[in-house]
Amino acid sequence: MDGGSQDSTMGETSITNKRSAATIFLAHLGGFLFLVLAASWLRRITLHPDPLLQGYLQVISGLLAFVFAAVTLVRFQGTQDRISLILGAGFLLSGAILTATSVLFFQFLPDAPARLLWAPAAWWVGRMVLALLFLVALLVERFLPRSRHPRGEIAGALLTVIALTYVFAAALRHLPPEVSPHPSAFFPGPQQLLPAAILLISLIWYRRRLSTDDSAFDRTLYAAAWLNVAAQLSAAQSVRLLDAPFVFAQALIVMSYTVALGGALLDNAQLFEQVHHLAVSDPLSGLANYRRLLDVLENETDRTDRTGRPFSVLLLDLDGLKNINDGYGHLVGSRAICRLADILRIHCRAIDTAARYGGDEFALVLPESEEGDARRVADRIREVLAGDDEPPRLSASIGISIYRGDGERIEKLLSEADQDLYAEKAKREKRLHAVLNPRRRIPKA
Repeated sequence: MDGGSQDSTMGETSITNKRSAATIFLAHLGGFLFLVLAASWLRRITLHPDPLLQGYLQVISGLLAFVFAAVTLVRFQGTQDRISLILGAGFLLSGAILTATSVLFFQFLPDAPARLLWAPAAWWVGRMVLALLFLVALLVERFLPRSRHPRGEIAGALLTVIALTYVFAAALRHLPPEVSPHPSAFFPGPQQLLPAAILLISLIWYRRRLSTDDSAFDRTLYAAAWLNVAAQLSAAQSVRLLDAPFVFAQALIVMSYTVALGGALLDNAQLFEQVHHLAVSDPLSGLANYRRLLDVLENETDRTDRTGRPFSVLLLDLDGLKNINDGYGHLVGSRAICRLADILRIHCRAIDTAARYGGDEFALVLPESEEGDARRVADRIREVLAGDDEPPRLSASIGISIYRGDGERIEKLLSEADQDLYAEKAKREKRLHAVLNPRRRIPKA
């Protein structure tokens, strides 16, 4: 490809990226305007205040926050992702605030004006804590890419969030009241826009993270943050506590916590699956490791004992691996191991299990296979190896053993295959020696 074609391709890629960014921006702007208009329309709906419902929503949100905190802390143990650590601790604090403020809604009585005033104040503090903690988590990841003292960092982040929340509350002088002093304004509750603005800044920053780490956890956390922005916009349209925009904001918060928890659980399930795969697979070849091989042999012997249908085991030894390492280097030797592993993976049935038995030895378990079937598989592997033109040329010695349900131990089964392998290797070496050193016939007198 010449320079002009490369420049043209790069130009087209740049234009495509700009269009994609513009589309994303317009979609977010459209969603932002829709939420504002929808929340403004909700002000027209007359809703009878139901403090018990709000109290239960607070309790549900608090429980979801507690579970999310536990899941993210488990995720941190496996990934060392400090956003998980800080957000886990932050959701723990937010859940405590939500659970505590639920009591204020349960005690929402006409003759308790003090409790009435503190309910919206505590709700606003909980939103500020979550918004600030999201921003602090991104700052820590940006300026402290490597964690040296995770406990100190999380403690410092929490103290910073609490201090900033207090400063913002003191700067406003008046905590969010029960009834807005400006019910006819476009935003009757402008103090709710402060957490929304902080979350928007965090989302713009977090968008860059999605371009490099597009996991289920990050995607759902991004969506949950947007739901929290929507909740704050709806709360900013609230004229009085427990009206329609406020109830909608509470529902959005519960939804955001549910989405975040679902993403964290899905991501943890994928991480556990990866850990399980690494625990039973060989890191070089990708085949099953010795532990997984023993589990498969145990299951197959039990099945043969029940059904009477035999199974076969093939042991393969890669010929001349030491000579390959000495002549070509260890990287080529590792590549030779991977080449044989690929052949076993591709040219075997889905029910068969290929495993790396040792350094240059492999095992292949063939369920419900007689000796003739095992011999044909061994011949096919030899043919594929012989037809591989990549240097160095590879060959393998193959030993076979059959389990017919006679109560043999797994060790004996592997030992028989090993003996057959070395018998074949000895015959091959004998034939090679005969070819290289032919006997001279003595002429007759």
